[in-house]
Amino acid sequence: MTTYLFVGPTLPVAEIGALCDFVCLPPAAQGDVFHLVKARPRAIGIIDGYFDGVPAVWHKEVLWALTQGVHVFGSASMGALRAAELHSFGMRGVGSIFEAYRSGELEDDDEVAILHAPAEAGYVGLSEPMVNIRATLDHAENAGIIAATSRAMLIERAKALFYQDRSWQRILRDSDPSAPLSAELRRLEGWLPAGRIDRKGLDARAMIAAMQAFLAGNPARVRTTFKFEWTDMWDVVAGSPPARGAVAGDAGGGTEEDWVLGELRLDEAAFESTRQRALLRRLARDRGAPQPRNLDIPALRASEQRLRARLGLFRQADVERWCGENGLDPTDFERLIEDQARLATIEVDLDGVLARDLLDQLKLDGDYVAFRSRARNKRAALAAGGFEDASPIDCGLTPIALVAWHFEARVGRDIPDDLATYVRHLGLAKPADFYRVLAREWLYSQRGMVGADRK
Repeated sequence: MTTYLFVGPTLPVAEIGALCDFVCLPPAAQGDVFHLVKARPRAIGIIDGYFDGVPAVWHKEVLWALTQGVHVFGSASMGALRAAELHSFGMRGVGSIFEAYRSGELEDDDEVAILHAPAEAGYVGLSEPMVNIRATLDHAENAGIIAATSRAMLIERAKALFYQDRSWQRILRDSDPSAPLSAELRRLEGWLPAGRIDRKGLDARAMIAAMQAFLAGNPARVRTTFKFEWTDMWDVVAGSPPARGAVAGDAGGGTEEDWVLGELRLDEAAFESTRQRALLRRLARDRGAPQPRNLDIPALRASEQRLRARLGLFRQADVERWCGENGLDPTDFERLIEDQARLATIEVDLDGVLARDLLDQLKLDGDYVAFRSRARNKRAALAAGGFEDASPIDCGLTPIALVAWHFEARVGRDIPDDLATYVRHLGLAKPADFYRVLAREWLYSQRGMVGADRK
């Protein structure tokens, strides 16, 4: 299993590559940890995360990761904040910033917040974090560069600035670039390039080292002592894509388990059989969570239409005949409709989070190795041709042509009337994710890449 690290401006990815073999992901946003858990990581480290403009990583998704047995570490920035808030539940905090938040020495989020460049520019920091300013000025006082009164004045001046505006130039010159500096502040200005303390960077490196040491001991998966409450708000997060779009499980088209699930989704009969038992596994484990939402009139009507279509009860006389044959009265038939509607709402809630249960069920059925073998062969063949992240355009086809090929040529049935619902039934967030699975299969099967594993 893979270890993942959410990191951005605190440490350059190139440096992390020299420190460890963890898979680096962009700063964490709301939903990212939840969706990453589907890949069954060994551990997750959170260094950087979004504070504004994008919803922040939610406490409850960290708790969810812990209940799924995943070790979660936090340090330096957003990770330190969440670890201080959740250490009593099992999240592991590392570093002086985490300790300061945990003890109450630090309280404000803006202590670690900075303005930074986008991913394309390497998340380069464009402002100075308050925790680094405090550490640097403490160091300057201890080194005899400034007096204690100057240190306190500069800290107060920095804290009064909006976090995006914090820079040493603004702090030293108090927003007036032309103002002359005192001898003491000129001495500090000259000392800063070598004397600056990167408190966030130090803590981030310490966390990576701590994670390596911890994982080297081959620890068992987390066993939590708290009860995870499945709330309406959690329902919303669990049913939504990550705030910035899907988190990539690893470089080059997702994790191996993503590819195995792609193979399963292409085999409609195997998927339906596996899904039904996976649903039972999830319900048995969660003991009734999520609770089905209140049923409304449209949901009940949709349930009735599905049930009547499946049973061939197109006229009211057909319903009455069927009820008579099966010893039911109209009230019993209404109860069946409500039960089917409740079951449908639970399935909708769970389909997006069944990945682990589907994989577990494949293993219990003895089918996982075969699906994994084909997934590995496909991935290797596509990677060799540069098509690991294939889309319909790589096939020279429109998305609907790919969909028609899959259902009519491969599955042998008509295209579903509601493709978006079908895609969600597969556990995918949107039709574009399904098109990607189909594009890989089309290239693999139509370009002579398939060997003895052809389906």
